[in-house]
Amino acid sequence: MANLKRPGGELASRPLHFFWVVDCSGSMYGEKIGTVNHAIQSTIPEMADAAKDNPNAQLLIRTLKFSTGASWVTTTPVPVEDFAWDDLDAGGVTDLGKAFEMLAAQLTIPPMTDRALPPVLVLLSDGQPTDDYKKSLDKLLHLPWGKKAVRIAISIGQDADDDVLEQFTGNRELVLQANNPQALVKMIKWASTAASMVSAPASRPQDQPQLDAPKDPSATNAPLVLDMNNIPDPGSIGAGDVW
Repeated sequence: MANLKRPGGELASRPLHFFWVVDCSGSMYGEKIGTVNHAIQSTIPEMADAAKDNPNAQLLIRTLKFSTGASWVTTTPVPVEDFAWDDLDAGGVTDLGKAFEMLAAQLTIPPMTDRALPPVLVLLSDGQPTDDYKKSLDKLLHLPWGKKAVRIAISIGQDADDDVLEQFTGNRELVLQANNPQALVKMIKWASTAASMVSAPASRPQDQPQLDAPKDPSATNAPLVLDMNNIPDPGSIGAGDVW
């Protein structure tokens, strides 16, 4: 039987958008933002190596920072092999709602395409929103790509509002606790592996169980299984200072 060919030629790689969404408010000043900068910068080469193993996906990275207002550090999606981390500074308040608003604007079609893989959104925050975030978050979670996205939050320190972060993830297990520098580094590195998990869905056994359903049925987070057993246990990470 003749080989069937896809119209238009061979199957092209599918874009996988990965977003770092970083709290740069004043409470992140010093060791916290320094640890974030170091950890993300060090994990980019590992993400690039993992991306090479799956030529059917093109990993594209962007960074969104928020404090007093929010802004794109990376104005357009950058292929992981070309991505360079720009160190962030901290100061100001925590306008998380503005970050959700700007993120939602990028998860519509266009600029997203219907061929894209589920995006990965990694939110890092150490405090409580100072603006009205609920409307923007609701809009984000009701977008088709917002629903399909794998949403992970890293809760930095004991003052972070984990209830807000759980509203973002839709799943308590995907709110990762980081109460010291060592834990923060490990959580960032674990979150960065989500891209390689999402980009290789064909390797997942069909009968592998999904994560528990989120409380909010509209927030269908983690449609592709993440290996929850491999999340570092923050209680086992010996620690230095506790934030």
